Amino acid sequence: MEFLTDLTDIRTIQWLACTASCMLAFILLMIKIPHTEYAKRLNNAKVTIAVSFMVCAFMMAFSLYKYSTVWEYETFSSLTMLITASFSTMAISCSMVNILDDRIISGNTFVVNAFLLVATSFALVESFLGSENRLHFIIALTASLLLFIAQSTYYIIKFDKAYKKSISALNAYYDEDEDHKIRWLRFCYIIAMLTDIFLLVYMVLPGGFMKIYIAWYILFILYFSANFISFLGSHKMVLDAFAHRTLSGQDLFPPKNHKRKDAEPAMDRNQRESEFKDIARNIKQWIADKKYREYDKTREEIAAEMGTTKEMLQLYFNVKIKQDFRNWRTELRINDAKKMLLEDRQASTNLIGELCGFSDRSNFHTQFVKFVGCSPKKWRETNGKPENA
Repeated sequence: MEFLTDLTDIRTIQWLACTASCMLAFILLMIKIPHTEYAKRLNNAKVTIAVSFMVCAFMMAFSLYKYSTVWEYETFSSLTMLITASFSTMAISCSMVNILDDRIISGNTFVVNAFLLVATSFALVESFLGSENRLHFIIALTASLLLFIAQSTYYIIKFDKAYKKSISALNAYYDEDEDHKIRWLRFCYIIAMLTDIFLLVYMVLPGGFMKIYIAWYILFILYFSANFISFLGSHKMVLDAFAHRTLSGQDLFPPKNHKRKDAEPAMDRNQRESEFKDIARNIKQWIADKKYREYDKTREEIAAEMGTTKEMLQLYFNVKIKQDFRNWRTELRINDAKKMLLEDRQASTNLIGELCGFSDRSNFHTQFVKFVGCSPKKWRETNGKPENA
């Protein structure tokens, strides 16, 4: 165990990876999630990721304990990391996709993928340790690499599909730009796939580089776990949209050839004009009460505040305002922010954005530039006359 005192030894780095994996698995398993329908998928994802971390830690610990003095340990460690990365990629990918949409990857697909990984991993290790025929090892390694590449490609396609559907689900359920709530998923997934690519590169590099990859792997699982744990604390609002079909029995995206009957309420012209007058009156009061500053509300909740239905409200904006409700409300918020930026110069732009109804700092900045043509900071510095700057 003398190598434990040498941080440049690959075995020391592997022990650190093993310890980090066990620690993160334990933390994830200790976090409690309410046993509600909308959180069921999140709880399954948490357990799957934690178990995958434990399995990967076990594989590294077993190889270190039993094969630490094996011939060409550097090469053997690269095979161990190939197996570890394959299992963690499968678990993280399935979990992240199922958080977004549990209909895209079936449980049978996960089981088949796991079986193939176990079979190829066993063949790879046995061919390296027990077979004197080099051809057997090359065949096993080729099969493992092909499965690894095919698996990564498959999950990239599925994740991209799930992510796009989830963005649409958030936009259909909330009248806010809420995609930033799940943006970390895409960023973490990109890093996960880059980690896979780096492994393929490191395997063909000269000896000594694998320890760098293992250190990178440690940083990745720490970063991913930190973001995932943070998501556990704020998951309800996002999963409300994703679980809409389960909770209400209604699909946010009905088949195109079966249009919803309530898409546009059936009524005569006089009745519709009467409804429009009521909505116009309620909107004035809604603006006076500064309800547009409130966020994290569904379309049904906003329509109810205006004494109508979401379908009727959408029809009103299409016919009378001739503008999308979201853009109309964003414009109200921006106009509010423009006044506050000049009236209260001590308040930070971030605070003003939050007070005006923007839950995300970057979204406030983006929308302000879109509507005004300059940043909130420049608007304040030029006293509301950026064109003269």
